[in-house]
Amino acid sequence: DADSDADGNDVAYAVERVAEGFEHPWGLAFLPGDGRLLVTERPGRLSLVDPADGTRASVEGVPAVHAAGQGGLLDVAVHPSYPDDRRVYLTYAATNGEGASATHLGTGRLDPDAPALDGFAAVHVAEPFVESTNHYGSRATFGPAGALYVTVGDRRDTTFGPDHVSQDPSNELGTTLRLTSDGDAHPDNPFVDEPDAADAVYSYGHRNPQAMAVRPETGAIWQCEHGERDGDEINVIEAGGNYGWPVASEACHYGTDNPVGVSHADRDDVVAPAHVWPCGPARLPPERRRLLRRDAFPEWRGDLFAGTLAAQYLGRFTVDGRSVTDAGDVDPTAVDVTEREPLLADRGWRLRAVTVEPETGHLYVAVDDADAPVARIVPT
Repeated sequence: DADSDADGNDVAYAVERVAEGFEHPWGLAFLPGDGRLLVTERPGRLSLVDPADGTRASVEGVPAVHAAGQGGLLDVAVHPSYPDDRRVYLTYAATNGEGASATHLGTGRLDPDAPALDGFAAVHVAEPFVESTNHYGSRATFGPAGALYVTVGDRRDTTFGPDHVSQDPSNELGTTLRLTSDGDAHPDNPFVDEPDAADAVYSYGHRNPQAMAVRPETGAIWQCEHGERDGDEINVIEAGGNYGWPVASEACHYGTDNPVGVSHADRDDVVAPAHVWPCGPARLPPERRRLLRRDAFPEWRGDLFAGTLAAQYLGRFTVDGRSVTDAGDVDPTAVDVTEREPLLADRGWRLRAVTVEPETGHLYVAVDDADAPVARIVPT
């Protein structure tokens, strides 16, 4: 079936169902040079999907997960040197055996023919463990020089003030971690020489960041973060940056119009969002995000795409309000974000993950539902 764009940009596209029957799919990752797609499902399954015909095989060797609340098997990332380095990384919720859980990062070597993950093991645990099943964060993305960035949520800490866990970089909750491919703290991290901070922390002051992408021209790390009642943010991540939650936020407390904190503009010790949806009707609960840089949709080159859950659309954003006619028009240093177009808005899809097929530039989305498709967007 086909849709056309909603704001007069004359970009016609079709939506194709690639594969069906996933139970709350959460992460998508293509195998470089292979063409097949890894898909995680929150109850604890990993599949290898052939987009050409929709066939899929279950990947063995995945870890046991804590599939309760918002937890389970979450994101998937492939080592940037694949297939020379066959490591595949998974983020997931797991317990300590005493009722508390934490965001885990683990890796194993993929045998794509079996298919199976060989020798899978956890390589980093975002501590402390917490008796909560919410706000795991858990997006994983490789950045410049092979560094692995992993988001960690605040685990639904309701201490709204300066004592909130996200304002304490001595723990790994409410943070962006920057790790080596072995799961260790990156040696160039901003807090490695500070005894009162966790070595793996790259940025802090986050609530529940669950979308992340690298701007290829600059290596900048872009993130989307869930707010409380609204207050959703798009951020450009700075080393050592404090992103404010909850002391600075444009969100309101659930069920009220009362602000959680002061505005970012009222504090000079926090990093302001590149774009924010303040408390009100224009919300964007953000999920996995990608920057489009292939030629399947030349009019969208350099745009950002983020899935939404409650709002049920795929958001397309321009950066710095620029209009792209060719690759030379893209300003890779721009950080001003403008919402331009809601795609797939008539389908009732909660969009959990977005990725781009490396060879074609087609967009792929995972729908968050109990019996859900993975779909792709192609030009017509």
